[in-house]
Amino acid sequence: MTTARKTLGISTAATPKADAKASFNVTGARLETLKERAKDQRRNPSEAQKALWAELSGSKLGGVKFIRQSVVGSAIVDFACPSRWIVIQLSAEDSNPDVNELQDRKLTEVGIRVLRFSEEEVLGNVDTVMREINTELNVPFDKRSARRKAGTTASPRFDEGAEG
Repeated sequence: MTTARKTLGISTAATPKADAKASFNVTGARLETLKERAKDQRRNPSEAQKALWAELSGSKLGGVKFIRQSVVGSAIVDFACPSRWIVIQLSAEDSNPDVNELQDRKLTEVGIRVLRFSEEEVLGNVDTVMREINTELNVPFDKRSARRKAGTTASPRFDEGAEG
């Protein structure tokens, strides 16, 4: 008797699912696995993550709080600002652009603003990256409007236990 083997694939469908929120949040064993992986990533940050966290930690940007390596829905994001519905993702040189695009799209579909920078950008010119982040933080943002646009009424879950 043979069994079919499941493989991970990336859908190239351009249309979002009818209920983006339903496929976004995770529970149970998958959530615990993500939390453990996020904890491990906090313990072992890349040089770019260390450099950016030095700028974001301690509410240095106008009192806005960021958390690092946070579980947001079904993803682990490098930095999250729950009060402004912003996540910051860093792309390593060897990261898969298709996976990055899929993750960004899933976050955007539930109303979260995604800023993505390469690790080289952060290490090469952290001041420019910080200006871009600060600009986005100052853009007026209405959670209810973003959720309506995303087609959901419930808030995505930001893992608040991931400070630093």
